[in-house]
Amino acid sequence: MHITRQIAIFLAPFVCLAACLPAHAASCADRQTVIERLADRFGERVQSMGLGANNGIVEVFASDETGTWTITITMPDGMTCLVASGQAFETINAPSGTPA
Repeated sequence: MHITRQIAIFLAPFVCLAACLPAHAASCADRQTVIERLADRFGERVQSMGLGANNGIVEVFASDETGTWTITITMPDGMTCLVASGQAFETINAPSGTPA
């Protein structure tokens, strides 16, 4: 299975959860605010992105320096919600068709 497909399968439940969050949830803000906070506080920059449920844009932010990572979803109305976060981020460059 291709690595991108594996990530999509892994993220599907989180995307569905985030799409169901109320707009006033504490973990949501306008996209620019979220990007600035991730960059300022953790040194995270966008690493990958894709189209998720309900036309939400799913992005993975990470920092090579701190190893922190954050997954967000930005809905069509511009609100960005945090879906998951963690530590020990690694970039894996597996050849196409190689199982991860």
